[in-house]
Amino acid sequence: MILTGKEIEKRVESKEIVISPFLPENINPNSYNFRLGRQMKVYTNELIDPAQENPVDTLTVNDDGIILQPRRLYLAETIETMGSTQFVPTYAARSSVARMGMFINLSAPLGDIGFIGKWTIQLFCIHPVKVYYGMNIGQMMFWHVSGEIELYHGKYQHASGPLASRIHIDFEQKIKKGLGLQQKIRDCEVPL
Repeated sequence: MILTGKEIEKRVESKEIVISPFLPENINPNSYNFRLGRQMKVYTNELIDPAQENPVDTLTVNDDGIILQPRRLYLAETIETMGSTQFVPTYAARSSVARMGMFINLSAPLGDIGFIGKWTIQLFCIHPVKVYYGMNIGQMMFWHVSGEIELYHGKYQHASGPLASRIHIDFEQKIKKGLGLQQKIRDCEVPL
């Protein structure tokens, strides 16, 4: 079940949901409008390799705004720190933003219960779009859970700005596990 806007506000007051800073006027019937922050990151390489850390440039959204170019991925931050240890967060673009031909989330709308931080949103547009610091760009929704809660403790916890993909950490851990397994196999081998 999705929380209504009034319920989100109550749960913020009871500290079961974190939205900071919280603006009561940003409550919708069943979501909270969040705002675009100052920092963005863009990958500098043409090829993105998940097995390694990929270099990024940092851009600043000044008060005059910034023009996003088509077919380029911008990793932006929310002004708000958001999350919950009791409810599952999901987010989407505001319909007004989507109607400009801009995506704020390419394929990862589901947050983890227990993640609390500034969210990295993936901005992608089909034609040039100008965006401004502080504009209401997306909406966060919160859902009841069923079952035992296991809180998120992953590589993006407590984010304080836009973060590039850290999938390379998964590759590094897999390689370390693989090397450890190979050593265990060698240790168990019986000479012929």
